Formats: sequence, C-alpha cells, structure tokens
Amino acid sequence: MIDPLFWLGLSLLLVATSLTAVLVAAIPALQELARAARSAEKLFDTLSRELPPTLIAIRKTGMELTDLTGDIGEGVQSAGKVVKQVDQSLDIARKQVKNMQIGTRSLVVGVKTAWKSFTRPKPTRRVERLAITEQAPQTLRQREALKHRD
Repeated sequence: MIDPLFWLGLSLLLVATSLTAVLVAAIPALQELARAARSAEKLFDTLSRELPPTLIAIRKTGMELTDLTGDIGEGVQSAGKVVKQVDQSLDIARKQVKNMQIGTRSLVVGVKTAWKSFTRPKPTRRVERLAITEQAPQTLRQREALKHRD
C-alpha cells in the first residue's frame, strides 16, 4: 500500500469530490446572488428614473417655503405698522377727549356762573353805600363778609 499512484489517485478523487460538493453547495448561493444583483439593478433603474423629478419637486417646495416665509414676514411688519398707527390714533383720541372734558367743564362752570349772576337779585349800589355809611364803623370781619357777598 505504499504505492504512490494509489495515494495520488485517492487524493485526486477526494479533491474532485470536495470540489463537486463545494460547487453543489455554491450553486444556490450564486443563484441568490444573481437574483439580488437583478433586484439591485431594477432598484437603481427606478431610482434613476424617479429620483430627479422628486429632487426637483423638493427644491421647488423649498423655494415656495422661502417665498411664503418672506410674505409672512412682510405681513407681520405691515400688521406691526397698523398696530402702531392705531396706537397713535388712540393716543390722539385720548388727548382730544381730555381737552374736550376740560373745555366742557369750563363751559359748565361758565354757564353756572352766568346763571347765578343773571338770577341773583341786583341790589342797588346807592342804597348799600348809604346803608354802609350810615351804619356804625364795622369790624374787619364784617367788611370782608360784605365783600365776599358781593
């Protein structure tokens, strides 16, 4: 059994059997790999067709959002200006109302004074003077009371 040809033949047989077993086991794996490659190719084709329009739509949406943001900013500024104008108008209206109240109070006081002055009986000055000169000298309090009465 020391024959080298026998061992060479046996080892070649074992190598051939091993290679056959590896090939038999590798065939399904290679078929799955081929299927995965075809699926990847289909995916890449779909992406190459669908991705550019999607990217364009996303870019347009971004630009529209930028425009809308600018419009909203302008609207907010306009609203701020309107609020300031309304506030100024309210301040002016308050001042006018205050001035009107002062004017109305002055008018009411003037009308009351005029009414009192028209409805008060008018004493004759001569008679009062005569009465004052004929009376005995008065105290300072009495004279001031007469002045305030007039």
